[in-house]
Amino acid sequence: MQQRWTLPWLCALPLGLMGLLASGSDLQHHRYEEMVRALFSVQNECPYVTRIYSIGRSVEGRHLYVLEFSDNPGIHEALEPEFKYVGNMHGNEVLGRELLIKFAQFLCEEYRAGNQRITRLIHDTRIHILPSMNPDGYEVAARQGPEFNGYLVGRGNSRDIDLNRNFPDLNALMYYYEKTKGRNHHLPLPDNWEQQVEPETLAIIKWMQNYNFVLSANLHGGAVVANYPFDKSRDPRIRGRTMYAATPDDKLFRQLARTYSYAHSWMHKGWNCGDFFDEGITNGAGWYSLSKGMQDFNYLYTNCFEITLELSCDKFPPAAALPREWLGNREALVSYLEQVHHGIKGMVYDENNNAIGNAEISVAGIHHDVTSGVDGDYFRLLLPGTYTVTASAPGYAPFTSTVTVGPAEAIQLNFYLKTAPKQNLKVKPHKKNLSALKAPFKLGPR
Repeated sequence: MQQRWTLPWLCALPLGLMGLLASGSDLQHHRYEEMVRALFSVQNECPYVTRIYSIGRSVEGRHLYVLEFSDNPGIHEALEPEFKYVGNMHGNEVLGRELLIKFAQFLCEEYRAGNQRITRLIHDTRIHILPSMNPDGYEVAARQGPEFNGYLVGRGNSRDIDLNRNFPDLNALMYYYEKTKGRNHHLPLPDNWEQQVEPETLAIIKWMQNYNFVLSANLHGGAVVANYPFDKSRDPRIRGRTMYAATPDDKLFRQLARTYSYAHSWMHKGWNCGDFFDEGITNGAGWYSLSKGMQDFNYLYTNCFEITLELSCDKFPPAAALPREWLGNREALVSYLEQVHHGIKGMVYDENNNAIGNAEISVAGIHHDVTSGVDGDYFRLLLPGTYTVTASAPGYAPFTSTVTVGPAEAIQLNFYLKTAPKQNLKVKPHKKNLSALKAPFKLGPR
């Protein structure tokens, strides 16, 4: 269901929450079975706008459960963007897991209470929440608890593999293509990649292949900063420091990171956990270089733009700290989600009004394309400005249009592609060539 996104809605949430300022007081840590019960409880409370599904299992067989919010759960509606939050990728970084469980409860409660801002989000967005990508690692960390948890205990999965160093490395290929003017999106996976990744990583990649995600955030702990791509540096370390690695969408990523940072109660202040990050944001490689990470993989393999949110100095904060963390992150979680409704979106049709899937959408001056989904709809996040946009697909003549993007809702821009004219493959010999063929044959110097 589509409605117009306008700025007055931005003030609707606080008005609907005046009586809920203490609502974080029931926050607690959830072991796996407790987390599952909490998710199914939300589904029971809001059965018509939620769905629970599993994207796979961990090494030890625990389901990776996702809770979906939509006015039509289980169905992709054309022109309705897909959004995801992923928590607990590192098993001992637990705040994101608890925030996402609470966020799911909050969305359900506010929807039932008639909060217009939340109702609008659920009706106009397909929201996917994965509270724990690494349930096995969490159980290892939880057995030690907040008081005695080591910095690395439970970080990896049950095989002690760091899942944020486990995705296929597409950065190296991208950096090569930048020099050779090669492909700039949806880079190919290496041979036998499925045998090279952990079951949890495999489940996430298959998830990405099955859903046309537009925007995402990955919740971590150990610092307080919004981290944006690229995570992997293009250059080796220089004087002990890695170098800023900008994506073609660097300005957009910086704004996405600022959106979360400034909506967060203290992230934007910069000084946190003994570190300073200007505006509470950082380029991943500018902080430290990381290979085979999930946020870079999202950008290079799919249409999805993802940032990494470091949300707490303490990787495993005590339960008493959770209410304050919830109140500090609540508005930021909503504001960031709303960013999926900016830029441009539309349908790509042929001349008979048939949808064209996998059409490429190119924006002049930004060397990163996106593609239309199987239903022919596309979504391209953009900052306010005027852009020249081209849609193209094999067998069709490309079509270019100019569009002005404002600060509010996404502008709808449809494309109608005409079948490309067939090329005449007959080659007529040049007269000079004919005379040359009639000339007497002569031996060369060799």
